[in-house]
Amino acid sequence: MKTPLQYQISEYDCGPTTLDNAIRFLFEREDIPPEIIRNITLYCLDCYGDGGVPGKRGTSRSAMMFLANWLDGYGRVGSIPVSSRYLSGSSVNVKNSGLIIDALHRGGAVVVRLWFEVEHYALLTGITSDGIMMFDPYYETVPDMGDATDIKIVNNAPFTHNRIVPLHYFESETDSLYAFGPEADREAMLLFNNNTKLTEDKTIEYFI
Repeated sequence: MKTPLQYQISEYDCGPTTLDNAIRFLFEREDIPPEIIRNITLYCLDCYGDGGVPGKRGTSRSAMMFLANWLDGYGRVGSIPVSSRYLSGSSVNVKNSGLIIDALHRGGAVVVRLWFEVEHYALLTGITSDGIMMFDPYYETVPDMGDATDIKIVNNAPFTHNRIVPLHYFESETDSLYAFGPEADREAMLLFNNNTKLTEDKTIEYFI
């Protein structure tokens, strides 16, 4: 049984929440080892805020890189059929020939760092004719998208997404809504369930 994707419980835990959501999206609840949940909790929220308060600057790129490598190694030893790859810089894009779009077509999940008033982590789970299916873990009763009238709010897909975001938002190098930001600062993590990962000749498209 799959578990619905979850919202963060503080202002700071978008990183671990989004990683947990990637695992929820890819695997059945019964197949998820507790060690994955423990290590995501253990290594995230490693940044210090003003005055040296632990966790109040969220999760670092270093922690995400470590967890990407750890998850891939964990999958290789056979505990769960997970694979993971960390991306940074120019490889983080939503071009048709890029790794992120390829991962989404092949049934993968993508954890991305983007801009949502501050740097923020969210999960990409698929692609439609209108844009990318995204789960933003920051809960708002009435989400305010400002002038972004082409972003769709989705309330009936708890296992996959709560937004559909046109591709052009991600490619912005500014601090605008859902932008990846400057190319040099970009990061993402590709994750797959190796038992359901599609080959290049059996990709999927989502049109809803």
